[in-house]
Amino acid sequence: MSYYVYMLKSKGIKPVTYVGYTKDIKERLILHNSGKGAKFTRGRKWRLIYKEVFKSKSKAISREYYIKKNKTFRNKVKNKYK
Repeated sequence: MSYYVYMLKSKGIKPVTYVGYTKDIKERLILHNSGKGAKFTRGRKWRLIYKEVFKSKSKAISREYYIKKNKTFRNKVKNKYK
């Protein structure tokens, strides 16, 4: 089974990013955009700007944690998709 680490970017005047992990990336994006995803993502429209695939849940969680803490990496990806 595959796990995905993904980064979303909000649409709007001041875009923000969100990083998470999931087994089904398409379904997760639908949940975020319908207001049923993570509490932070509610009330915004999102688009997928980055993803990585992992074979184990633990590796995906570790990578998610790293990306969440690495503001330089997040800003680099965010600025690439203006």
